[in-house]
Amino acid sequence: MPRRLPQRSKQEEKRSRGYGRYGRPVQLERMVRPSPVKEGEEYEALIEDIGSEGDGICNIKGFRTYVRGAKAGERVRIRITGVMGGFATASIVEQKS
Repeated sequence: MPRRLPQRSKQEEKRSRGYGRYGRPVQLERMVRPSPVKEGEEYEALIEDIGSEGDGICNIKGFRTYVRGAKAGERVRIRITGVMGGFATASIVEQKS
């Protein structure tokens, strides 16, 4: 005959589901800061570095932006083509000297 496990009371079940031992659950909306750039906007930027894929890297309002086809040291006018969680992608509109 199989052995039966003791029944747990509803009171114990409620207590075990709480976050008391671990603290409150993290609110992801508070952790993710809103992006300072929007898709379709244009900015002037100085390309500071080259990424692993060969794209130029610049910072716009402290937000990392990858620019396809740009070289380090160039001053360019860019258009934002996509915004992800922690970075944006852009294309060159005009190259400046």
